[in-house]
Amino acid sequence: MKNFIVYFVIVIFGFVSCKSSKPIGTFVNKKYPEVDYSNLKHWASHPDKVDPADRTPDGTPLPSSPAVDVFYLYPTSYTVDKGNDQWNPKIDDTKLNEKTDNTAILYQASAWNHAGRIFAPYYRQAHISSYWANDKGSAKQAFDLAYSDVKAAFSYYMQYMNDGRPIIIASHSQGSTHAQRLIADFFDGKPFQKRLVAAYLVGMPLPVEKFISIPPCENSDDIGCVMSWRTFEEGHNPFPNIIEPLIVTNPLSWNRDTVKVEKKINPGSIYYKFNKIVSGNVSAQVHNDILWSNKPKFRGSVFLRTKNFHAGDINFYYMSIRENAIRRSKVFMSQK
Repeated sequence: MKNFIVYFVIVIFGFVSCKSSKPIGTFVNKKYPEVDYSNLKHWASHPDKVDPADRTPDGTPLPSSPAVDVFYLYPTSYTVDKGNDQWNPKIDDTKLNEKTDNTAILYQASAWNHAGRIFAPYYRQAHISSYWANDKGSAKQAFDLAYSDVKAAFSYYMQYMNDGRPIIIASHSQGSTHAQRLIADFFDGKPFQKRLVAAYLVGMPLPVEKFISIPPCENSDDIGCVMSWRTFEEGHNPFPNIIEPLIVTNPLSWNRDTVKVEKKINPGSIYYKFNKIVSGNVSAQVHNDILWSNKPKFRGSVFLRTKNFHAGDINFYYMSIRENAIRRSKVFMSQK
């Protein structure tokens, strides 16, 4: 049973601890080769390949000709594995890419596959320790290299694959670190803003005033707006002093009030079995700058001691996210 919990925490959700292996030395400032995003092998998910983001836990078929695209950025998978001692991995790290495919792409990206075509580029992500490294200079360069890949992939996608289609931006954790920059660079007050259905920037703090012309989503059918939440066990208050107001969206009601939405309303969570939807298991309530939920119940959850449910930010609300993305896409298309 102990091994099951380790599998649940590390593999299924990509959750990490402060005991992760660390990069050796400082970031070497050299000219890194650009990633060729015309090559399908550099995409974790793409409409022209069969990949885990195509799967559905309930077996429902995907729409044959969706009008919307989803650009998804995955969380950190470059964590505790033996040999992960560089600030950024190689783009063609087969073992790492397989780990990404079988965790984030399957368990997260697929939540949006009923709303649109999924595009998820591999990128040279920053090592997880970059978030708390003492060497701030190296950490910044690691994040900058990762974002340069994200930016290159999105630029290629917009030039050769978008063809004027509406876009959903979806991300989690490190993916949201980069997605915030992507929104600022390409959408906020820019021509592409008119194509933005909505942005689900989950798992990282997102200031209310982060963007100049893109507002927080206030209701379930708002479009052209951004959402964010970070999940903790109800009653836990890890950040008692609010430094600046953050966007916290309730992923069951899709507004920002503090009314608790009971777990019976939750249409479905995904845990260690992808093909098993568990409904009515997890609640949601906005509390200050975080989201509260009850402790989930699943096989082995009695051994889950953490009150930080970051790993389940998307999986807890998987079916609600699917339904909401479909809804916003329909609203966007009706107004277009």
